[in-house]
Amino acid sequence: MTARLFAGISQRDSHEQEFQQAVHEVLESLEPALKRHPEYYETRVLERLCEPERQIVFRVPWTDDSGRVQVNRGFRIEFNSALGPYKGGLRFHPSVNLGVVKFLGFEQIFKNALTGLPIGGGKGGSDFDPKGRSDAEIMRFCQSFMTELYRHLGEYTDVPAGDIGVGRREIGYLFGQYKRITNRYESGVLTGKGLNWGGSQVRTEATGYGTVYFVNEMLRVRNEGFDGRRVVISGSGNVAIYAAQKAAELGGIVVAMSDSAGYIVDESGIDIEAVKDIKEVRSGRIKDYTEKRGDAKYVEGGSIWDVPCQIALPCATQNELGADAARQLVRNGLSAVGEGANMPTTPDALKVLSAADVAFAPGKAANAGGVATSGLEMQQNASRDSWHFEYTDARLAEIMADIHTLCRETAEAYGSPGNYVLGANIAGFVKVADTMLDLGVI
Repeated sequence: MTARLFAGISQRDSHEQEFQQAVHEVLESLEPALKRHPEYYETRVLERLCEPERQIVFRVPWTDDSGRVQVNRGFRIEFNSALGPYKGGLRFHPSVNLGVVKFLGFEQIFKNALTGLPIGGGKGGSDFDPKGRSDAEIMRFCQSFMTELYRHLGEYTDVPAGDIGVGRREIGYLFGQYKRITNRYESGVLTGKGLNWGGSQVRTEATGYGTVYFVNEMLRVRNEGFDGRRVVISGSGNVAIYAAQKAAELGGIVVAMSDSAGYIVDESGIDIEAVKDIKEVRSGRIKDYTEKRGDAKYVEGGSIWDVPCQIALPCATQNELGADAARQLVRNGLSAVGEGANMPTTPDALKVLSAADVAFAPGKAANAGGVATSGLEMQQNASRDSWHFEYTDARLAEIMADIHTLCRETAEAYGSPGNYVLGANIAGFVKVADTMLDLGVI
């Protein structure tokens, strides 16, 4: 049933490898749901779900500080709006192309559905690289990007947020241009805003915190937890830093973090404030950590997954944890993996982890904290309200616990207890599919 559909997608979108991988991972989980609900197959819900409602590709011309005209490509995939306005981040990175954005947007449909909030799925970005660019260059790029994208956005239509390469600074420049063009202060049209102008407390921390909240719930079912356990976290960006912070708060010992050049190992536990200073204040490299902590070790290149740990949190990028690395982690005593990034674990690695009975939290569930808090930011904007940190953090923890319960109970209901991948995929799919049936063939 699903094999025929995937064959068609593979032929039609043969050059979009990341998108094909994301679709395959979902489709191979859905057979139990399709057997129980043949109406999904008969009404071709799957075919409709795998095709974006709208794909927007556009030119982004801008001028650098030397006066030279530069040209990048912009994307916005408005994938599915059955549950609400399209919701998903913007990524500025040289690796961004149509296939990557489609993969991220497809994942976003199910992730957003799991939150229980009324938001659909979308994603966007550009192959623009903000690294090494001045604030003025980034501002001019963002203004040009929004000059085209604004016509497709709206708090009831499409609400972007940040992602890799897009933080509070970029969101500010994007919103400023939107406000300038439309002559409307629609703060609900973007999330991840500054706290002074409609942003939400905990938004910076949300994805990392949420990943740890989910993994903690998953461990609790096994009568385990973070306390005293060695934790390895790939990346040292926003998600990784705040996953490390929350893991440490729960008693975990974060012993390794990384960036694109290499990784650090600190057996006494990573000093999170030092990493924040290096990455968030000085925009430095992770190797600079050894200047602050002389007993720490820096390894250039290599694999951070060689570092022994009980809990692994891949928080960098897609397909970063392969089968060989998974086997090494298992040999070193791994008991749980939580995906802080989008699809960081390859299919072959997932088979290794499953065979070893490693608890596995898939990204569409475990890293839903970011979009959940974006949804909370939308609620605050709509009501002209602002919530304090503790209240918002409590809401986030509650949402992540609910997502865990939904995934766990769905997996059990479909005969695969403990399979959070199947639970997340079916739970998200059923919610979206039922709504699509309610809305008719559109």
